[in-house]
Amino acid sequence: MAHETLGEALKAIREAKGLTLESLAAGTRVRRAYLQAIELTELTALPSRPFTLGYIRAYAAALGLDPDAAVERFKTEEPVLDEPLHAPLGVPEERDPRVAAFLIGALVIIVAIVMWNVAQRAMMANAPPPPLAPEGFAEKALRDYKPKPADLGAPLPAPVESTTPPPYETPGLAEALGLENDTTGQRKTGPTRDGADVDLASLPKTFQALGKVYDAGGGVQPLSSVTIQALKPASLILRGADGSVYFARQLSKGDAVRIPQMSGLTIDVSNAKDLQVFVSGQSRGLLPANQVLASKLAVAPQTP
Repeated sequence: MAHETLGEALKAIREAKGLTLESLAAGTRVRRAYLQAIELTELTALPSRPFTLGYIRAYAAALGLDPDAAVERFKTEEPVLDEPLHAPLGVPEERDPRVAAFLIGALVIIVAIVMWNVAQRAMMANAPPPPLAPEGFAEKALRDYKPKPADLGAPLPAPVESTTPPPYETPGLAEALGLENDTTGQRKTGPTRDGADVDLASLPKTFQALGKVYDAGGGVQPLSSVTIQALKPASLILRGADGSVYFARQLSKGDAVRIPQMSGLTIDVSNAKDLQVFVSGQSRGLLPANQVLASKLAVAPQTP
């Protein structure tokens, strides 16, 4: 109370304690400018009165004084009770002008749509009624009308996407194996060799590997008990039920092919007389035809 104002008293005590405004600002979390304004009693540099009272309370407590006594002295020195609150300090509120432009544009569009609908309804209400045929003409047309069956015409062919595409074959494979297509699109063998008939009695009774033995199933399809061995050089193609080629090979004399166990598998060869059939290692004679189902070889044995 030895000083004229509270600010001078706080400054004198701070300097007597050897404290700086910077250290007090760090300890009280109050800006240095606000602490200096309190010491100089510059109320215009301070925020609203409630904030100022809080800063004085923190300043006095940091100096070891009675905060309530400091606040009461300040109220005595500055007894303005109806002081309007200052606006809080911070980032000023800024409005994006594009929002207002967007709202105005949307409002204009809505008004235009409403006006267009109103104009359309007004035009339809004022439009003349559609012309009608005379009643006599309509009655005569109804009397002369005789229902009859509708002519639907011939059925259309199936669309391209619903048909089954032809099976893919390697270009040049058929020509290399001596096969060609006839005019009907069916596969046929090339000219067969009309040599002398093979002596069936001279054929081996059991299978003996005289050359390469091919696994036509590729290790994927289970093998059946049927094995075909070439007595002379010959071509052999295995086709699935859909016409796709599973195996194709030009066999040398003595080469053999183990037939996989597949439903609908067809054996297509260049000359049936050049190939011998073995079932479970036992001879079943020559291949019966140039094209034959593999499933028939095991159930329909031939007499040697």
